[in-house]
Amino acid sequence: MNFHSTKSKVVVNALTKTLLAVAMGASVNVALAQETAKPAAEQQAAVKIGFVNTEKLLRESAPAKAAEAKIEEEFKKRDADLQKVANELRTKFENFDKNAPVMSDADRNKAQRELTDLDTDLQRKRREFQEDFNRRRNDAFATIVEKANVAIKEIAEKQNYDLILQDAVTVSPRVDITDDVIKALNAKK
Repeated sequence: MNFHSTKSKVVVNALTKTLLAVAMGASVNVALAQETAKPAAEQQAAVKIGFVNTEKLLRESAPAKAAEAKIEEEFKKRDADLQKVANELRTKFENFDKNAPVMSDADRNKAQRELTDLDTDLQRKRREFQEDFNRRRNDAFATIVEKANVAIKEIAEKQNYDLILQDAVTVSPRVDITDDVIKALNAKK
């Protein structure tokens, strides 16, 4: 057996293993890495990964709590006004319901139209309120997320992280650095 035929058999074996790996759903890179690059596996073992739970960050950090309180304060009056209109509508409906049997058809129809108009107006105002509230909340939280990203980058540099994820299906507590990011955000206020 000469050198070229041995080399050809090695290439054919590597290609065969790669094709089998692909057929079995494995990655071509994994099959080739197993054949040719043992040091790459050793390098992967040294990768430092962290995870940040964005929901927890936006729920528990001081800037998020402050933003939430500020937004609630901003929208408190509008919410109270909506509650007042809803109560007035409820009272008018109860009065209509009580008096409808003794009302003339024309008065009853007029009262029903007024109640329908008031209800439609209330629903529109509630929708506008919710849209404005959500828009304001999203703007405030976008600012907090930007600050959190800066804090995450600083932590990554200081603690030599190779990768920090913000969304995952499952996470081991040993890679969760959310509390560190919350502490960094709270310190910056």
